[in-house]
Amino acid sequence: MNAKILPLALVALSLSFAARAEGPYTVQPAPMTDWKAVYGQVEAKDMIPARARLGGTLVDLSVSEGDQVQAGQPLGRIVDEKIAFQLGAVDAQLNALTAQLENAQAELARGEALLSRGVTTAQQLDSLRTQVNVLEGQIAAQQAQRRVVEQQQTEGEVLAPISGRVLTVPVAKGAVVMAGEPVATIGGGGFFLTLAVPERHAGALTEGDTITIETADGDKEGVLAKVYPSIENGRVVADVDVPDLDAGFVNARVLVRLPMAVREALSVPADLIRTHAGLDFVVVQEGETLSERAIVPGTRFVVDGVEMVEILTGLQGGETVVAHEH
Repeated sequence: MNAKILPLALVALSLSFAARAEGPYTVQPAPMTDWKAVYGQVEAKDMIPARARLGGTLVDLSVSEGDQVQAGQPLGRIVDEKIAFQLGAVDAQLNALTAQLENAQAELARGEALLSRGVTTAQQLDSLRTQVNVLEGQIAAQQAQRRVVEQQQTEGEVLAPISGRVLTVPVAKGAVVMAGEPVATIGGGGFFLTLAVPERHAGALTEGDTITIETADGDKEGVLAKVYPSIENGRVVADVDVPDLDAGFVNARVLVRLPMAVREALSVPADLIRTHAGLDFVVVQEGETLSERAIVPGTRFVVDGVEMVEILTGLQGGETVVAHEH
């Protein structure tokens, strides 16, 4: 009796599907993008070191990592004690030359007075005038040398080369630094993502492509701004421009999905798939007949707010899938 009741129950269930099936969906091939997940690093567009222009002792350091600075802002001060001695030497030379010039000018004035009375010769007067001119030239040279030393003294101030955030400060107050040594590194000009993709995918990267970035606040979209022509260690380097990128930590790793290829694929809404005993099924409508068919699902994605599932096997284009009967 049970053997007779079971086929009748299946027929009744099939008729129930035919009577109450809703939401038919026609399966059609559609373009699908294959994505590759890689990690990108948050980097500053400009990373410029604030270098010491003068060798000496770092007597003042006013910034630390994470501080915001403006271009031209003083970051520290370097003192070279030899500069004070150089200024003292130049001033002593100026004092000596000034005294000699005053004496030479007095001799020239007496020579002019003697020449007017015919006591001396014009040749002797020209020699005195030349001596005055030489001393004036030497004084001008020493004054220029003093300005050079004064400029060196002002270069002890370390200035921020650009506006941005202080990323590193490799020295400490009281350290001895050499001319050209970095005192701090400034990151500015905005932030972007740098990717390193295996070179076999180089042909799939096109500037202007839309990139998906996974963040704590949900997915964001960026634009592949630049693909560098040089391959480093078997990888292609590319930059992604992301609006409102979280740059709280520079060099932080962010998961990025890159479009690798576009192919034709079949998909159905996820709500039309039922899983039973470890297998996935959909109900296919052919005319007035409903039949349950096993499928192999693939990746899931969202289209216009509807969760879709790629169908790897089990369906062909043009078939109509309806909802399962509950």
